[in-house]
Amino acid sequence: MSFSTWQKGKGKLGHLDLEGALTARDRVGIQDFVLLDAHNSETAFLDNLKKRFSEDLIYTYIGTLLISVNPYKELDIYNKKHMDLYMGVNFYELPPHIYALADNAYHTMLTEGNNHFILISGESGAGKTEASKKILQYYAVSCPSSALLDTVRDRMLMSNPVLEAFGNAKTLKNDNSSRFGKYMDIQFDRQGDAVGGHILSYLLEKSRVVHQNHGERNFHIFYQLVEGGEEDLLRQLGLERDTQHYNYLVGGECANVSSINDKNDWKTVKNALSVIHFDESDIEHLFGVIASVLHLGNVHFDGDTKGYAVLNSNAELRWVSKVLTVMISKTSLPVMCPFMVDHAVYVRDALAKAIYGRTFTWLVNRINESLENQDSTRKTVIGLLDIYGFEVFYVNSFEQFCINYCNEKLQQLFIQLTLKAEQEEYEAEGIEWEPVQFFNNKIICDLVEEKYRGIISVLDEECLRPGDATDLTFLEKLEEKMGNHPHFVTHKLADKKTRKTLDRGDFRLLHYAGEVTYCVVGFIDKNNDLLYRHIKEVSGLKLRDYAEAGRKQDDSVATQFKNSLLELTEILMAKEAWYVRCLKSNDNKQSGKFDDVLVRHQVKYLGLIEHLRVRRAGFAYRRRYEEFLKRYKPLCPDTWPHWRGVAADGVETLVKHLGYQPDEYKMGRTKIFIRYARTLFATEDAFEICKHELATRIQAKYKGYRAKGEFKKQKEAGESQIVWIHTSSKFECAFISVVRRFIKGYMTRGQAKTTDNSEYLAFVRQSYLNRLKGNLPKTVLDKTTWLTPPPVMKEVLTYLQELFLNRVSDRCCLVESSWFKTEQIFAIFKGKKDSYPQSVAVPFQDTRISQCTISSPSSPPLLTPSYSVPVVKYDRNGFKPRPRQLILTQSAAYLVEEAKIKQRADYVSLKGGYRTLCLGDLLLQCDHLYEFLTKLSVLANKQNAIKVLQGSIKFEIQGGKENFVDFSTGQEPLVYKGKNGHLTVSIPSSRTF
Repeated sequence: MSFSTWQKGKGKLGHLDLEGALTARDRVGIQDFVLLDAHNSETAFLDNLKKRFSEDLIYTYIGTLLISVNPYKELDIYNKKHMDLYMGVNFYELPPHIYALADNAYHTMLTEGNNHFILISGESGAGKTEASKKILQYYAVSCPSSALLDTVRDRMLMSNPVLEAFGNAKTLKNDNSSRFGKYMDIQFDRQGDAVGGHILSYLLEKSRVVHQNHGERNFHIFYQLVEGGEEDLLRQLGLERDTQHYNYLVGGECANVSSINDKNDWKTVKNALSVIHFDESDIEHLFGVIASVLHLGNVHFDGDTKGYAVLNSNAELRWVSKVLTVMISKTSLPVMCPFMVDHAVYVRDALAKAIYGRTFTWLVNRINESLENQDSTRKTVIGLLDIYGFEVFYVNSFEQFCINYCNEKLQQLFIQLTLKAEQEEYEAEGIEWEPVQFFNNKIICDLVEEKYRGIISVLDEECLRPGDATDLTFLEKLEEKMGNHPHFVTHKLADKKTRKTLDRGDFRLLHYAGEVTYCVVGFIDKNNDLLYRHIKEVSGLKLRDYAEAGRKQDDSVATQFKNSLLELTEILMAKEAWYVRCLKSNDNKQSGKFDDVLVRHQVKYLGLIEHLRVRRAGFAYRRRYEEFLKRYKPLCPDTWPHWRGVAADGVETLVKHLGYQPDEYKMGRTKIFIRYARTLFATEDAFEICKHELATRIQAKYKGYRAKGEFKKQKEAGESQIVWIHTSSKFECAFISVVRRFIKGYMTRGQAKTTDNSEYLAFVRQSYLNRLKGNLPKTVLDKTTWLTPPPVMKEVLTYLQELFLNRVSDRCCLVESSWFKTEQIFAIFKGKKDSYPQSVAVPFQDTRISQCTISSPSSPPLLTPSYSVPVVKYDRNGFKPRPRQLILTQSAAYLVEEAKIKQRADYVSLKGGYRTLCLGDLLLQCDHLYEFLTKLSVLANKQNAIKVLQGSIKFEIQGGKENFVDFSTGQEPLVYKGKNGHLTVSIPSSRTF
């Protein structure tokens, strides 16, 4: 009967209770989806997430992958107490938490000495940035500390608010959305100290500087500067404390947001810049650049009679000149530009985006300089990848195209690494498995990035080709080259039903996460991202180090981004992967609300069900032998309380005792693999019952111990004084009655036995005998040191003295009288072995085997033993132990096995040590050595042949070959073959050889 069948007969405790017992913590839902029985059911998957979310349990595992559902409220699970709780703890020992993943990545890195990365992915607003911050904060607290290391960690932590201020913004889906991709390497030395870091940034959304959709904002830093900047600073930069005054801040009509406190955030950023080691000059020029962008946004152009752009006022441009320290020609007004008005606006916005983009690049480089580790020795790293999530807006442009392409690449990487890691584990453990089917999104990645044929290649061709290239000609080229692709469709290529949902300037991609429609308007300009040559010539891009920080790039934006993603992929493929999959619980940022449709969509496109199927394709559960045995060893009498052998053998013994069927588990090289979750649940069922039984036994033992201690205390107190216990009048009366009888018995103790004194005299006798038991005289003839008895025990003492003497005489008679008469026998052992007094104190017996007559067809018909005893014989080669009986007759010693004489040895030589005897060329172990040797020496009359040796014994076997018996100390008595080939005898250190 299989163990799962046994579980049905025992009655189910319920999967929720059993799974909770795996960690002995929370019991809400299944903490690890791998243990979900209905692992192919999307509904069961969502039900489990929802059940846990309703109890604020936002974390759930799929193996080592962590799912995080944004609760949109503060939870008290990120304090120092929780950090301490998860430090150095086994991954599955506590409830799922981001600290558990961070800690296990850290300790695995230290143990294996390799590099790791944590991939944090999910939609915008799912909580990726917060997850990244929690991991950084955990490492800041949990890693070793020193003055230098604290500085490095502080700079790492403070880089977050700075990069968020300059790279994050409010969008329709998230009030703190990352508008750039960030990969951060945290460098650790051999001791696990965080000693440095490095940040890579990807595709800053520079178009947000000059344009925002309705309900969105520009980058946080602009609002922080205007709302929180000091009066002197604003005056110096020519700014007013009113966001409505700046064109670049009001495009989304959402300058003020209730969830964002720009004044407080300004203080945080200023403090962070100081911690990161920006000096006052750097900070002054940095905010000067930000102010220049705001001033540029207010530069207004009018058209003259020919349609050319005219500056009617250059006040804002003069502020740009001042804060950037750029020399601009002071021509008289009006200033004429060789552009039409729309071109002039384009150039203005292009300059603003270039200034801000290169400033951001410079900022990241400066942070990297402050985090740089000066030690050139090899370091291990943990990388944190916090990159924009998959985005679908009402209007999706070039930025969303790049962001979603990035998510396609990361999904492809996730599939490769997941399957690769699972496959490698099975191969390393020698376990066979069948690969699981899954959607491979390589077809979509190729659609976007394939050389000469992909969307990016077509876009670059249109940007570079001579002639009048427009966004619509780009769309026409896409239709021409990709008309038959199953994941690409346009208004022209669509069927009649689909055509109604597409404008003529749109194309639609079927991503792994679903369909997204992109508007091609702006693709050409955003991909070029080039300043007009006239602006370059006028300004020279002399924007101090900020403008120079961005190196010259000939490639288009999309190509640069594609290349950077390929480099990132190579970086990640060289590291061990850990995953955090973030989910949005709802689109309204409302706490406690779980939108089933929205979460189901995210679960689907993030590939969580596929990942679970991969984990379950082979085995639902796997654990190292040591961990499995440590938890479940109470379920088998052979493994409880301790298993002395190899852990794998212990696990094999355990699962066989539990009745596991061969198809339910496999034994790997270092782990046990259990195929079905129900098998583990049944094991947990048994373990729960066993725990209660063990607890009951422990409680009983402890209560008995406490009660015995209390009784002993009361007894000792009662001997010295009478303790009045006022608990109830009934008890007091009974107690007083007992005391009165005891006192009356003492007063009448010398009189004839009566009811009054019988109890007292019994107490006196018992008390005297208890004291006498531990104070008997040292010698037989000593009658002076006996404890003085009370009058009632004088007669008894005389009887005890005679009994004591007779008992010693009887013991002496058990050994032949000749042994007592021969002083040489005493000389055999006395003074030569420390254990001699304890051994001779045990009464000698005539025989140790009840069967006294043994016949054998190969021996004389009858042996009449003078003495017999069980022994263990050790083979001459290999020292294999074999149980035998040793019989001494008047002429020889016989070694017998089951009534058959195996060997005969004449009394020729005697050699021996503690519990071990060499009789001729026989090597024997005897538990009654002193008794046996005494009998043997008397029968053989060979008292002088017995040698008492220390340390080791050398003896010869047939052929003249020598071998040895070594003696050592250990925790328990053992006889075994040592590594040196000698027979080794081990005894407790409290005993002597």
